[in-house]
Amino acid sequence: MEEKVLEFKVEEHDGGKRLDVFLKEKISDLSRSRVQELIETSLVLVNGRPVKPSYKIKIQDFIHVKIPKSKPLELNPKDVPFDIIYEDEHIAIINKPAGIVVHPAPGHLDDTLVHGLLKRLKNLSAIGGKIRPGIVHRLDKDTSGLMLVAKNDMSHKLLVEAFKQRLIEKNYLAILYKHLKPQQGKIETFIGRHPTHRKKMAVLKEGRLAVTLYEVKEYLNKACLVVAKPVTGRTHQLRVHFSFLGHPILGDPIYGGLKPDVPKPPRLMLHAFRLKFFHPISNIEMEFEAPIPEDFQVYLSLVKK
Repeated sequence: MEEKVLEFKVEEHDGGKRLDVFLKEKISDLSRSRVQELIETSLVLVNGRPVKPSYKIKIQDFIHVKIPKSKPLELNPKDVPFDIIYEDEHIAIINKPAGIVVHPAPGHLDDTLVHGLLKRLKNLSAIGGKIRPGIVHRLDKDTSGLMLVAKNDMSHKLLVEAFKQRLIEKNYLAILYKHLKPQQGKIETFIGRHPTHRKKMAVLKEGRLAVTLYEVKEYLNKACLVVAKPVTGRTHQLRVHFSFLGHPILGDPIYGGLKPDVPKPPRLMLHAFRLKFFHPISNIEMEFEAPIPEDFQVYLSLVKK
């Protein structure tokens, strides 16, 4: 798509609408998330000034929109660091290091896990399209640990259905701020997009049900080591839930995990260490564990002192 410049003057019947909603209505070939990205990067100006996506437009407002030329996306196989824990003709289990983005997205078009999968695995399911071949579920960029990858469409469909039915068990290790009590518990809330910070999620009165089970394994110096099991799979679920309790995951810059009274973490202290599921084709129960990364272990020893 070539670069476009669009201009709008707000008429009476549009007054009071959110800016992102108004622009989505006017520019039908852009997704709302793409519209919000344009606004947040100051490519949308209202009366010559950058504003937030939630800005309520007024009658006679003058809106200037610049849509940059699209960069063609080339998904070429690349050497990207990750370990293959298990592989057969239907699935692969990989151990993703922290710092690796799972698939291409605005701002992260190169050197993703998908580029590495294309390099090292012979086949990947096509259900995720060109951008997400083989990707059944994701981990955040700064979360390390185990991921399931589908190598054909049949296994992909069956794994997606197993996730929907909550038949795939994932366990995470997290280092939280201060001492979470009680030692075992269940967190059950509704989670949705943050009303003003569109890149964040939040606990809301309305949203999608989110359930997390946890057990504190060790109380540390102004921190604790927790095993967390997300029963549901909402975006940023563990990060939002523990922050909501006042015990954010240390190293989390979005949900309050940077604290001056504990050593500075090297990254988000969250590691997906165990996966348990039934093989989508053979139906054999399988369980895998990923070793604790060195940076996680080093930080854990710091907060034990």
